[in-house]
Amino acid sequence: MTKLKLILKDGTEVIGDSFGFSPNSAKASTGKPKKKDWFMDGEVVFNTGMVGYPETFTDPSYRGQILVLTYPMIGNYGVPGECKLDAGLSKRFESMKVHLRGIIVNEYSEDYSHWEAKKSLSDFLEKHQIPAIQNVDTRALTQKLREHGVMLGKITSEKTLFSKAMTFSDPNLINLAAEVSPKKMTVLKPKGKVKCTVALLDCGIKHNIIRNFLDRGCRVIRMPWDYDIAQLKEKYDGLFISNGPGDPKMAMQATDSIQHVMKEGKPIFGICLGTQLMALTVGSDTYKLKYGHRSANQPCIDLETGRCYITSQNHGFAVNHKTLPKGWKVWFENANDGTVEGVKHKTKPWFAVQFHPEASPGPEDAAYLFDEFIKKLTK
Repeated sequence: MTKLKLILKDGTEVIGDSFGFSPNSAKASTGKPKKKDWFMDGEVVFNTGMVGYPETFTDPSYRGQILVLTYPMIGNYGVPGECKLDAGLSKRFESMKVHLRGIIVNEYSEDYSHWEAKKSLSDFLEKHQIPAIQNVDTRALTQKLREHGVMLGKITSEKTLFSKAMTFSDPNLINLAAEVSPKKMTVLKPKGKVKCTVALLDCGIKHNIIRNFLDRGCRVIRMPWDYDIAQLKEKYDGLFISNGPGDPKMAMQATDSIQHVMKEGKPIFGICLGTQLMALTVGSDTYKLKYGHRSANQPCIDLETGRCYITSQNHGFAVNHKTLPKGWKVWFENANDGTVEGVKHKTKPWFAVQFHPEASPGPEDAAYLFDEFIKKLTK
């Protein structure tokens, strides 16, 4: 079995067995194998979810990252078929490709069993050219990332040795939202009666967010992250700002459209990166978390009601609550570390949450937020 190595920027080296995409099949632009200098680099992060790897791996918010899974076994229920719905919307995944740079697990199960499974996880990763390493002490690796914080790293051949001159690409220094956003506008219609129309700023959206709108009778105008909504000829009732990868300050052009809709006074709802972009629009600041929140069991407290919701999350940046301007307030707070999980305007119909109410994977406790937004759109 082929051996692969994960090298962290601090010099840590972790060796394991390869599954998924093999470096032996990696091609240079000339079409010839490049075994000696083959590598896949990114930001090394961890996720504590127990299930939901098909949805997790296809989440665009993981763009540029090497993911360490803390759950000890993965692959035991395979991967479902990769079918599409209208306008390229997936039925089973959160996008039509895998955006991760690599995967690290403790134990991979080649034998799988599930009534919807069509292929093994290894075959799925091979198709999408994503390398993966198994037989790694992911518990020790996660503890290191918790102590130090996320680190840059690269997956490469077993024979590659760390050196102080080795370079590591930092995905947060580029506009990742631009890489995963659609290139043109599309319109999606629900099957039944249209209740309202949502202008959706797609910074790397999970497909289940769109499904939630369509299932509730919303017509969706899906726009690229940098679309100038002031030029939109279609009528719409409110704006939705999606999740997405990377540093929100790399996608500041999106704030122009948010500001335009705010001037019009229309309802606005943001999720994950959408929260950070909304905060930046009104003059607040964002910062990078030490190791981020990536799991399906993050407790968040609604500060208005005191109720705690268990939520699905995937983000590495947060809003600085001290910089929120007059008229805005912290709405949700993370019960583990006290970070901002939601903001809202005190009088205007503008609100956003850092977690994922659409789940996929994870609990659906907060799905009611879609209903709350639609109520504002249909007043």
